[in-house]
Amino acid sequence: MFAIAHMDEKILLWIQKHRRSVALNHAMKLFTCLGNGGFLWIALSLAMLCWDTTYRAGICSGLALAFGVLFTNLCLKPFCARLRPYEKHENITPLILSQDPNSFPSGHTCAAFAAGISWAATLPGKWMPIASIIQAVCMGFSRVYVGVHFPSDVVAGAIVGSLCAALALFIM
Repeated sequence: MFAIAHMDEKILLWIQKHRRSVALNHAMKLFTCLGNGGFLWIALSLAMLCWDTTYRAGICSGLALAFGVLFTNLCLKPFCARLRPYEKHENITPLILSQDPNSFPSGHTCAAFAAGISWAATLPGKWMPIASIIQAVCMGFSRVYVGVHFPSDVVAGAIVGSLCAALALFIM
């Protein structure tokens, strides 16, 4: 665990020192805030219920999102109670602050992957499944970029979200 924690801090500091820019800071803050409360994915999932071609994707992602809230926000975060990077290390400067003190796993990333994997498996066409995965990866990266999650929080959120999507797909 010490090796993972050490690597987490090194990655965060490297991003903070070498990759942050004014324009990218604004874009990442905006994008990461779109995921607050899961409203982006909930709204998109509800919108998908309006068309026959996307109805199944909307149902599946809604189910996956519900599993994500259950496993991440109600079970894992309180159980693990890992502090946010900026609360644990004074040399990490966040671009935003989170009201939830628990960092592990990333709820934003879990929701993005729960919806994204569900959509990738159920949406028609070639570009929609690809865009679904890209948005999930970008959400995870944005959480590390703005300094509210360790990389391992995001990896765990992606794994939990993907498993929630797999469970929803299995049930459907």
